[in-house]
Amino acid sequence: MSYEFILAEKDGPIGVVTLNRPPQLNALSYGLVKELAQAMESFDQDPEIRVIVLTGGEKVFAAGADIKEMVDATPFDERVRGRFDFRDRINKISKPVIAAVSGYALGGGCEIAMSCDIILASETARFGQPEVNLGIIPGSGGTQRLTRTVGKYRAMELMLTGDQLTAREAERLGLVNKVVPVELLLEEAKNLARKIAAKAPLAVKLAKEAVLKAANTPLDEGLEFERKSFYLLLASEDRKEGMRAFLEKRKPEFRGK
Repeated sequence: MSYEFILAEKDGPIGVVTLNRPPQLNALSYGLVKELAQAMESFDQDPEIRVIVLTGGEKVFAAGADIKEMVDATPFDERVRGRFDFRDRINKISKPVIAAVSGYALGGGCEIAMSCDIILASETARFGQPEVNLGIIPGSGGTQRLTRTVGKYRAMELMLTGDQLTAREAERLGLVNKVVPVELLLEEAKNLARKIAAKAPLAVKLAKEAVLKAANTPLDEGLEFERKSFYLLLASEDRKEGMRAFLEKRKPEFRGK
């Protein structure tokens, strides 16, 4: 499938999606978000792909929504257009998604990064939810995910002031897994993706679901989901292969079954 606003390519078991509107600082237009959802769903359904890397290139991740599209929009316009419907589809990707963030990740860009499972950032990365400067608030999870990650008081300050976090500040607050030089960012993300891709796909998928349960549900409900997932994996061929390989002191060959 060819795209106008993004790039999508395979690198072995890794699907790489690059936001590609550089003159607009990768502003999240309706067309871009639609293509992003389509590309990520395509990789999610591809049996050859085990991990997805999402990036915007070395200069910018995404500086926010495309304000030109929104300046005269009514609530009805936005609802019919379904911009957030495509964002919700991105949030439901079952395979691990690694965000490789360089430059601005603001507004909707920050929200998309936070919807990923792991965030690697270059030293130039900047995170923020500056919607208050435009007379609005985040509409795709920013108030909820940022609060769950950095805590009520820091999130409140960022939401009410529109201030930005540097990459190192984001790392200290737990929003970023690791900060690396710009020129190493994509390869670092791919190295991490390859490490995850070598694991048992079913176990990776259920581990992701269990961690998301921990973030979004009460403890008892999360524990119940974890236990059921554990029992389910005992019936998989990969579980048998993994345990046999461990006992036989060899590298396992996981098949996702």
